[in-house]
Amino acid sequence: MIRYKAPTIVELAKLLGVAPSTVSRAFTDPGKLLPETVEKVRRKASEIGYVPNNHARALITGRSSVVGMIVPDIANPFFPPILRHAQRAAEERGLSLILADSDGDPERELQLVGRLTPQVEGLVLAASRLPEKSLVTIADRLPTVLVNRDVAGIPRVLVSADRALDQAVGGFARDGHASLAYVGGPPESWSNAQRARQVERSARAQGLDLALFDAPGGTYSEGFDVARAVVDAGATAVVAFDDVIAHGLISGFQAAGLSVPLDVSVLGCDDTLTTTTYPPLSSIALDLAGAGRLAVETLSTSTRQADTAEERIELEGALVLRGSTGRAPGAGR
Repeated sequence: MIRYKAPTIVELAKLLGVAPSTVSRAFTDPGKLLPETVEKVRRKASEIGYVPNNHARALITGRSSVVGMIVPDIANPFFPPILRHAQRAAEERGLSLILADSDGDPERELQLVGRLTPQVEGLVLAASRLPEKSLVTIADRLPTVLVNRDVAGIPRVLVSADRALDQAVGGFARDGHASLAYVGGPPESWSNAQRARQVERSARAQGLDLALFDAPGGTYSEGFDVARAVVDAGATAVVAFDDVIAHGLISGFQAAGLSVPLDVSVLGCDDTLTTTTYPPLSSIALDLAGAGRLAVETLSTSTRQADTAEERIELEGALVLRGSTGRAPGAGR
């Protein structure tokens, strides 16, 4: 049997005419090199099949060059864009990324943190379901960045829908809607609490009646099932916690013989399913790609600095109107 011998860092450096330390920095600390040098090293590495030996480097430096990321539901369309761009940001910094799915269970999330901690330099916890006290304890032990969880003292990246939701509710009022519904998602979700609070605040400011409903699992089927209750409440416009629930609501309304948006307007949030609904879903576009990238950039900085100043990065969403929202019934077109 012929065994493949992987190229070494020395062989790659010789081919490039640079020192092995330069090759190492291109993968572990690219900011210390010219961008063209980093590109040259990585391109040649790809050509010859060179892969950095993170295990060997960890033995020498005490750093694993691995970061962990935990999400509550990888199947939810909210998380793949965050993950994709977090992974790219990690690769640009010579880091590997390990992903874990907690299934929205705080106990399982805590177990995953325990399993990952010995293997990683830091953690990105996206939409964490853990209590604040637990998060503070974790961050004291290991560099940690939160995505869509606002805990003082821990670096966090927040994608906010507040401004866009206020615009949306104001638009509903101008379009003649007098009764509004909010269909919330998982009760442990920080984003759900924020969105519910903003819809209530905006509805009150606009003088709209507001009915609150829950789809606690955040599923399409729950959105479908709650549609009848929304209709019975007399709401002519509904804001859903996310696009998945909004999709279920549209189907539920249509199954009940109602037209969207002629009889009821539907607004989603996250802007992840707009092309898969009919009519096309009005939603709030969030910078999920930026959240993933900034989370890893912030974590990468904190793993290299003993005292990192608290960072709170907030990315504002934008209201995108499509075919699922319109004027209230009887208000004219």
